[in-house]
Amino acid sequence: MDSKRAWLVWGVGVFAYLIAVTHRTSFGVAGLVATDRFDATASALSAFTVIQLVVYAVLQIPVGVLVDRFGPRVMIATGAALMAVGQLQLAAATSVPGGVVGRIFVGAGDAMTFIAVIRLIPLWFPTYRVPVLTQLTGQLGQFGQLISLAPFAFVLHAAGWSPAFAGLAALGVLACVLSAALLRNAPAGSERPAVKSGIKETAVDLTTAWLQPGTRLGMWSHFATQFSGTVFVLTWGYPFLVSGQGLDTATASVLLSLFVVVGIICGPFLGSWVGRHPLRRSTMVLAVTLATAAAWAAVISHSGPSPLWLLVVLILVLAIGGPASMIAFDFARTFNPSHRIGTATGIVNVGGFVAALISMYMIGIILDLLNSVGFSTNGLYSLDAFRVAFSFQFIVLGIGFVAVAVTRRKVRRGMAERGEMVPPLRVVIADNRRRRAQFKQEQEDRRAARKG
Repeated sequence: MDSKRAWLVWGVGVFAYLIAVTHRTSFGVAGLVATDRFDATASALSAFTVIQLVVYAVLQIPVGVLVDRFGPRVMIATGAALMAVGQLQLAAATSVPGGVVGRIFVGAGDAMTFIAVIRLIPLWFPTYRVPVLTQLTGQLGQFGQLISLAPFAFVLHAAGWSPAFAGLAALGVLACVLSAALLRNAPAGSERPAVKSGIKETAVDLTTAWLQPGTRLGMWSHFATQFSGTVFVLTWGYPFLVSGQGLDTATASVLLSLFVVVGIICGPFLGSWVGRHPLRRSTMVLAVTLATAAAWAAVISHSGPSPLWLLVVLILVLAIGGPASMIAFDFARTFNPSHRIGTATGIVNVGGFVAALISMYMIGIILDLLNSVGFSTNGLYSLDAFRVAFSFQFIVLGIGFVAVAVTRRKVRRGMAERGEMVPPLRVVIADNRRRRAQFKQEQEDRRAARKG
């Protein structure tokens, strides 16, 4: 463990995930072009990404079970191949149904990637590295979004729809070849033979993982923190910034790229913070959820287009939701045995993407409804219509916040029964102040002793 080979395996896994994120987010910058190519309404446009996320979410638990059974290598390579097929289909599509078929393949391949890469980390690295590497995996993978925002967007507008998506398919083939050639499920000599579990055993593992309150706390944490940024990046952020807020395409692309920058900066800090304060993980989740709601309230309630600084604040807060959502996978890891981590991770990963697909589709439905009744006087993607449609997110944020708070209480009750007490936050803060004051006094006493 923790060898050069371990870092190579992790690096290939991160590359495969980076390419998966490129596939996932590519449609976000192609939305306006897709509207013209497919003559699509707002709800039809959202259907591309919603169906992709439905496939992703539905496959999370089956993929988690398969990762535990067959190992990460097969799943990562297969996922990359499926995404390549999906992008080739999208490159050739000229109708909404044909494009949706391509996104179904992309969603299926994407579903296989992240869980499998996360599964590699505890197999190749010691426990103390796992929280930080989990954060780094999630955030380095977001560089795939930059590929969507810059090279892919450039090729899309310069060369056209088909060459742009065919290029993405080539990246998928590269990720598949590298994964098949270089990945290994575990260090030599430590890999156990796969257990051929039947349907009954698989169902028992799945039920046991779900009944573990820590797993559900992870799922609701992912639900509350991840969805709003995903909705913004994958579908509605670009039209909102360009058509709603009146920004030029270059400025909108720069703002969206902040998601990656903030994630890279905040991810390692959050990872090390989780390692130092494992009993305060849910507190961070609740704080990020409240911050997301406050940022959206400020933008939606602003009269007229928001100033650039306020849009930057919104995107910074949404971007923090990405690293914060990775805390959810630490719940899956710490509350489940190693042979069930993949299954538990699949359950956790469902949360944020279910919230995202519901919000994404409802925003599209609301935009179409407002346009049909004449509310959107400035067109389908008017600012006033976006204000009303984006307000739907407050319902989802509220559900997530309450669910995290309730589930946390159950988790802490179980910990108390095992003799693991979680002191109130005010007690911890007071104790930290006391320790700092004591340390400061000891330093002053030492300095006085040396002078004496």
